[in-house]
Amino acid sequence: MTQNTPLSPRLPRLPLHPEDVAHRVLSAAQLRARGVSAAQTSAQCLPGGPWQHLLPGVYLLHPGPPTGRERLHGALLYAGRPPASARRAPAGPADTGYGESMVTGVAALALHGFAAVGDVEALHRIDVLVPRTRRLRSTRFVEVLRAASMPRAVRVGELPVAPVERALADAVAGTVDAACVRRLLTEAVRDGHGEPAAVVRELSEAKLLGRPAVVGAVDSLLAEGRAVAEARLYAMVREHGLPEPLWNVELRQPGGLPLGGVDAFWPDQAVAVELDARAPRYGAPGRRGRTEEPPRWSAPAAKREHLERLGITVVRLSPRKLREAADQQATVVRTALMAAADQEPAAYVMVLPR
Repeated sequence: MTQNTPLSPRLPRLPLHPEDVAHRVLSAAQLRARGVSAAQTSAQCLPGGPWQHLLPGVYLLHPGPPTGRERLHGALLYAGRPPASARRAPAGPADTGYGESMVTGVAALALHGFAAVGDVEALHRIDVLVPRTRRLRSTRFVEVLRAASMPRAVRVGELPVAPVERALADAVAGTVDAACVRRLLTEAVRDGHGEPAAVVRELSEAKLLGRPAVVGAVDSLLAEGRAVAEARLYAMVREHGLPEPLWNVELRQPGGLPLGGVDAFWPDQAVAVELDARAPRYGAPGRRGRTEEPPRWSAPAAKREHLERLGITVVRLSPRKLREAADQQATVVRTALMAAADQEPAAYVMVLPR
């Protein structure tokens, strides 16, 4: 007696939604959780079949070429699959399958909205970041990068993405084009994606500051960051109704001894504002994953102490705080101006253009 076995076993009904990429790209574990066996999956991926094998252990549930979003989703599924030796409960239908993996490099910058890298649909390579302990090979359009300590991912839509500073460092590490590096770093600061100090710190962590393509670009980054911070300071003063200061001046003692420059100075109240736009270009890098206080900078600290001994109140504002909480920073400056009336008169200083 002969038993007839169907060549293409009937599939369970899958909740496919053409508009949802998470239902068009599934891992083998996700298919099993939906009742699709390995044999059924293989049958669907035969030549001329309705599915295709996108990456090892990852399947595209339509016959056409993958979109950029499908490639991103597939790359995360490939990088996020658990090691074969790991014991894990079966994946449920709501499990993303990404594990600890996240998009980084140029693909992450595209998701963050960087104009310099274009749209995700045009990307030929997708970098994914995984823990250093993962034994996973790069394959096809997926480049696997490893981190000793994983950064905290940010969500862009449904995708876990490396923070801008880490994505920039990974993108810069993969290019020797100085013009491209300069465009990326300049856009990061000019368009408010990140602060110069944080970007340079990440480049230092990755040991990229000595690269020829990076050296000049960092100078442009710091100059751009300084200009952006100054523009935010001008806007804060005017939009919050603070008295107009003397902008960008040099302070000297009557005998000519220089006291240093300040970004804004109210001579009647003896209040000065300095932008803390320094970056640890040449300092020793910290360890990834640890929050460290910035080092004490002897020259700025000495200048501040000297000015305060003369009765001048120095307010230091960071570019990040000006961007994220300008109203709070305006309150700090206004408080310093109001408190001047209750203090002893400051020593006379000369004010010169800087």
